Amino acid sequence: MINRIIFCDFDGTITAEETFVGMLRQFATQSYNDIKNRILNRQISLRDGVRSLVESIPSERYSEVLSYVRTKPIRKGFSSLLDLCRQHQIPFVVISGGLLDSVKTRLSAYADKITSIHAASVDTTGPFLKLISEYESDEELVSKPKVTKIYTYDESAVIGDGITDVSLVQTATVVFARDLLAQYLDTKKRPYATWRDFRDIRISLQARWQLPL
Repeated sequence: MINRIIFCDFDGTITAEETFVGMLRQFATQSYNDIKNRILNRQISLRDGVRSLVESIPSERYSEVLSYVRTKPIRKGFSSLLDLCRQHQIPFVVISGGLLDSVKTRLSAYADKITSIHAASVDTTGPFLKLISEYESDEELVSKPKVTKIYTYDESAVIGDGITDVSLVQTATVVFARDLLAQYLDTKKRPYATWRDFRDIRISLQARWQLPL
């Protein structure tokens, strides 16, 4: 039997909009646009930029941060894809560069169908939030390739939408990309499958992996 696994991004992938960016814009006391430009100009790393923004948020506002994501829409077909994975014993792993509590809060209704969720934890004991990540790298707060290495599998599918997913797709058997990730893969002339919602992914995986209904 072939051991298969799915690694999926959260912000802008499972959610229909970029919840993490929206949260930073609303709650961070530092300028999101300023930090973003410094990251793009390679003045600071993505890791340091995200840490700077998140750790400028007062701990007393953390409950508001968690509430912010609760109403964000989930892309259509997500639950049915999870059902397919459970039916065929395919682990579904969520890897986010955002906050673990936020991701778990929004996906609480699907908790029994998701194998695991990896993201940065938050310490709220001080006056400002403090980020803790066991998968940190020199460039990223959550190194997605580091997360994949704790799993054993023969084939993997990656679902993503952003630049933070670039390192994740390098060893994937099949990549489902949209938005910035798709643009990047186009420039590198790397193959990927386009998708609008999770119904497209379910249909594609059923055919690619010959999964019976």
